[in-house]
Amino acid sequence: MGERPATPTAPELVLETDLGSTVMSPSRDYHVGRDPGSDIVIDDDRVSWHHAVLHPEDGHWTLEDEDSTNGTYTAGRRIHASDVGAGSEIRFGNPSDGPRAVLLGREPPSPAATPSADRPSAVSMPAATGTFRQPTTVRPLPARTVRIGRDAGNDLVIDDLVVSRHHAELRALADGTYEIVDLGSHNGTFLNGQPVARGPVGPGDIVGIGHSAFCLVGDSLQEFVDTGEVSLDVQDLEVTVGRAGKGGKTLLDKVSFPVGEKCLLGVVGPSGAGKSTLLNALTGQRPADRGTVLYDGRDLYRDFAELRQRIGLVPQDDILHAQLTVRKALGYAAELRFPQDTAKAERQARVTEVIQELGLEQRADQPIHSLSGGQRKRVSVALELLTKPSLLFLDEPTSGLDPGMDRSVMHMLRGLADDGRTVIVVTHSVLSLEVCDRLLVLAPGGRIAYYGPPEDALAFFGFEEWPEAFEAFENDRDRDWAATYAGSPFRRQYIDNATAQPHLPPAAPGAMVAPPPKTRNWGAQLNTLVRRYASALSADRTFLIIMIALPFVMGAMARALAGSRLTQETAMNALLILCVGGVLTGAANAVRELVKERVIYQRERAVGLSRSAYLMSKIVVLGTITVLQAVVLTLVGLVGVDLGAPGGEGVFLPPLVEITLAVALLSFTAMMLGLLVSALVRKEEVTMPLLVLLAIVQVVFCGALLKLHGVPGVEQLSWLVPSRWALGAMAGTIDLARIVPGELTSDPLFEHAAGIWLLNMGMMVVLSLLFGYVVAKLLRRREPAVMRK
Repeated sequence: MGERPATPTAPELVLETDLGSTVMSPSRDYHVGRDPGSDIVIDDDRVSWHHAVLHPEDGHWTLEDEDSTNGTYTAGRRIHASDVGAGSEIRFGNPSDGPRAVLLGREPPSPAATPSADRPSAVSMPAATGTFRQPTTVRPLPARTVRIGRDAGNDLVIDDLVVSRHHAELRALADGTYEIVDLGSHNGTFLNGQPVARGPVGPGDIVGIGHSAFCLVGDSLQEFVDTGEVSLDVQDLEVTVGRAGKGGKTLLDKVSFPVGEKCLLGVVGPSGAGKSTLLNALTGQRPADRGTVLYDGRDLYRDFAELRQRIGLVPQDDILHAQLTVRKALGYAAELRFPQDTAKAERQARVTEVIQELGLEQRADQPIHSLSGGQRKRVSVALELLTKPSLLFLDEPTSGLDPGMDRSVMHMLRGLADDGRTVIVVTHSVLSLEVCDRLLVLAPGGRIAYYGPPEDALAFFGFEEWPEAFEAFENDRDRDWAATYAGSPFRRQYIDNATAQPHLPPAAPGAMVAPPPKTRNWGAQLNTLVRRYASALSADRTFLIIMIALPFVMGAMARALAGSRLTQETAMNALLILCVGGVLTGAANAVRELVKERVIYQRERAVGLSRSAYLMSKIVVLGTITVLQAVVLTLVGLVGVDLGAPGGEGVFLPPLVEITLAVALLSFTAMMLGLLVSALVRKEEVTMPLLVLLAIVQVVFCGALLKLHGVPGVEQLSWLVPSRWALGAMAGTIDLARIVPGELTSDPLFEHAAGIWLLNMGMMVVLSLLFGYVVAKLLRRREPAVMRK
């Protein structure tokens, strides 16, 4: 459908039919017909496949009949071409009772309603309001409140598990206007793509709830359901790292291509060609610096808050807790993604449905770590299919698989596309590209070297095998692959002539997508995360053995050093072993837990996981385990030992109780420090060396081996070491300076005084809070860019 240069003198009009309204911009033609690809689709046997076209001219619009069988009529007479404008009535197929359209004038939008503000532009609305799609239902608009939700008692029932039982209300106001009010829903209510708690709704506005969109057209409410058969239109995407002209590097360079409904698109190219960058730009993980991504005609970046639920992303690494069974992993994911008011039976039914769809019935109760690589990838896909996404993206799904599994996974994706989804797969494998509908080949520098049918790609490049083509990309750096394709018939046929969406002006550099609404069910998420994490840990036998054995081993060492009574020779060493044991138990529990789940966290965060709920779930589960370990460690080491406290009393409580509290708080603080390390590192392999370094630092700066008080720099550095305060609290409990006189024990933090003991304990609390705050900031840095806004 050809675009025309903008004609600013031609008026902007609204074309109203029985199925909806279309805002017509004077920058392009509008085709009318029975063809689903038409701008205005009229499903009537009297209307031809390509019936008529509306042209913007200088100061007016022209209606032309495209040699239709039954004719086009204005003012009761058949026309071949006629000027039309506001007030014109058009009939298609019959002058008296044929499908009717009326042209209405359109006032210039107010500043608050321009495309750059919160309301969508007229060009990007049609796909959601009926220009390209007919409404699922049309109902009279009542002059009262319309309750919307999943529950059967609502006025408007939406059978969609991502919709809350009582989701929103469309309220009729006294002045005849309407407003939409969100009722504290799980996944939010959206007005023109933006999350709202309450907002006015006028003609042409889009109210998004789950997979449904609603629009006021005249005196009716039209519903459009996203059934999955959507298109994607990529326009001039550019991504640059660094500053332009000052050493900046272009990762994507004006990448444009269309992806049709139920299409399987393969994306290949040499390393460094920008495949992962493109994937991040298309999914909103890292929006492009310039350019537009249209999801069925809607600006994905602008409406990301609403459309994110319709996008599934399967990263290269598994997004699953491998210790859980397939059914349990999918069950916990369903709890997080579906509203809290979803019944357990409803969630289980959906889990069973996707298990059957992916052919995992025989593996449903098997631990994920025991599955083959291809089966694990199927489980990752099943997790994404829970919410019935229309767009499914996969990053290297066949990486590490043998040729048989590679073929199996690609044919699975072919089936998913045939079932009514648009699937885009980034891959290095070229073994099964023939199952794709379209192939995108990226050349170094992030430019399109080929886009079209996969069977024509090698012949286009002039090679017989793919390895030869990739070698040429690497070795023939002077060849302009993108320019060759830009001038080819493939470009004209498969990009220029296949792009049905109007070309939008590029977004401003650095434009960001709007973040999703804040999570309203923090407590429910925390509950699910705690139960899932506890289940995963309890299923890890190696972790359980180490967790149980470590406090007993360290406690036995402390017992051997303490003997039956703390003396001048044994007291300091026994307390030091308790410090080391507390640090090791706490830090060892946590030092791997965030880095090993980073891919899982990033994906779940993108679909609405609360950062604070995730972090708190780690603190609750690991904190409980760590405190219990600390209690066991202290009791094994000191029960029955004469602690030598003055008068047999501690500062506030019995000595054994105070020491147990100090070790427990030390272990908890060390656990928080372990989480900090885990959030800081990039690879799980480096955590163990850092754990050893952490233990050494705790020993050196606790005050048992070196004099710290009064040593400039060293003393201040020791304030950040939890064992420094823990040893001080334990030493104060037993009055260590009295048992072991000397320069080390004259440290003011070792005094047997209430204020000093509370200072030592309080500083460990402060350090725990400080470490937790830093962990939250580090988690934010690892999130998709849209979630950091």
